[in-house]
Amino acid sequence: MQYLADGLRLPTNGLDYTILAIYFVVVLGIGFAARASVKTSLDFFLSGRSLPAWVTGLAFVAANLGATEILGMAATGAQYGVAVVHWYWIGAIPAMVFLGLVMMPFYYRSKVRSVPEFLLQRFDKSAHLLSSALFAFAAILIAGVNLYALSIVVEALLGWPQWVAIVVAGLFVLAYITVGGLSSAIYNEVLQFFVILAALIPLVVLGLKRVGGWGALSDSLESAHGHNYLTAWGGTGIGQANPLGANWLTIILGLGFVLSFGYWTTNFAEVQRALSAKNLSAAQRTPLIAAFPKMFIVFLVMIPGLVAAVLVPKIGTPGSDLTYNDAIPYLMQELLPNGVLGIAVTGLLAAFMAGMAANVSSFNTVFTYDIWAKYVRKDRPDAYYLRFGRLITAVGVLASIGTAFIASSFSNIMGYLQTLFSFFNVPMFVVFVIGMFWKRASMKSGVWGLLAGTTAAMLNYFWIYKQGVISIPTDQGANFVSAIVGFAAGALVMVVVTLFTEPKPEAELAGLVYGTTAPGLEEPPAEGDDAWYRKPALLGWGAVVLAALCYLPYSL
Repeated sequence: MQYLADGLRLPTNGLDYTILAIYFVVVLGIGFAARASVKTSLDFFLSGRSLPAWVTGLAFVAANLGATEILGMAATGAQYGVAVVHWYWIGAIPAMVFLGLVMMPFYYRSKVRSVPEFLLQRFDKSAHLLSSALFAFAAILIAGVNLYALSIVVEALLGWPQWVAIVVAGLFVLAYITVGGLSSAIYNEVLQFFVILAALIPLVVLGLKRVGGWGALSDSLESAHGHNYLTAWGGTGIGQANPLGANWLTIILGLGFVLSFGYWTTNFAEVQRALSAKNLSAAQRTPLIAAFPKMFIVFLVMIPGLVAAVLVPKIGTPGSDLTYNDAIPYLMQELLPNGVLGIAVTGLLAAFMAGMAANVSSFNTVFTYDIWAKYVRKDRPDAYYLRFGRLITAVGVLASIGTAFIASSFSNIMGYLQTLFSFFNVPMFVVFVIGMFWKRASMKSGVWGLLAGTTAAMLNYFWIYKQGVISIPTDQGANFVSAIVGFAAGALVMVVVTLFTEPKPEAELAGLVYGTTAPGLEEPPAEGDDAWYRKPALLGWGAVVLAALCYLPYSL
């Protein structure tokens, strides 16, 4: 996409740039307005746990609705068709509900300031340090994806050199987070949510009008790509062919369970928004409120991808100048008049800043609290950690610039993100879910589960898939399998290690494991000692069966 700047150049004028300038002024204004509320490190990193549920709920969904989400999901729609709904209805909503109803009480009542800090309480320092390092590294990689997405879009649409787009946008994100902390990021994400909607809705309406409505769009796509392109589950039987290159088993287990639960329940860029809520009720309602717009946003990103697939039949193929990532920029060029064009460009910039700010703000919290304050500079005054948090924010922005171009080798940046999630989020999820539901899980099992899950997911992707040991049709299908393998390996290793190491004293598990009670917590429902999740043999055999099942369909 870097070489398409002239081909996708937008006819912007003074009105469009005025809209863009007004937006930037408002963003900085929100940052300086939030500065007055930042007195302590808790204010800077978690908004003093004072925000209402409707604010944290909209910020929760906006933090995910970054430029990578918009460009990547539109690209996924153009490449795979209606199957993109799986990432929302199967791969998001159930996990968001689970986070709100089941996991937020553990997070919020334990008073942890980050997701890795929960692992410190449940397991030990080794699991905590490894999870902190993995998350910090992944957050910088994902922030870099947002930065890369912004730079190539701005260069293509407005003609700005990439380095100008990177520096200008990076400085704005750095400015309003450094000044106003998480409160600034969250309130800007609420604004950005509505700006993004204002950018996408005209694209959907005008795109459908251009192709003659939904009926004409469906007819054209079915003629060009077949019936399965227009159905979510068509052709997903084991051994059948479909555009996604996955079957119902890998979709449900890989995406619907492992990847989605791993992302939505342990990704601190999301959980941080809920932890900033003013009380437990607001924290639990945060992902539930976010789930409502999430159900419908899929249409705003999927339909532009489908329209682009009709207007440019060879998009993403060697016979086309446009990659799948170009679907949204191409429609902006073709369909939007000046004024509306300015809003759309502003919406893309807002999406970039929401996604990058979410990852940078979570990175600075984890690095400050979980690495620096725990292992490098202990027991310093709170003002020291507040200053360091602002400093590490700048470091995070600079580091994300360095990782931005890693994404350039992927024609679909959403595929790249799913690969990262299978490597980093899935192993953390298996450690969380076993630690929260199995009291016997030992302290040392946490770190070994993380190592095993990450290693297994990488081996599946880089060796079994990339080297062709087992033929998996698409990158997305491989990501689903990698997630399942990583989950199964982590679970199995945790069970084995637990059988040979000492458990954590039961008195230290109060409120950290389901079925235990800590002061101030409601009495849990009575359960017998024979509950399924207390049986290590069942957990171990279940992991083995899960790993075997994910490969079986590709061997038939």
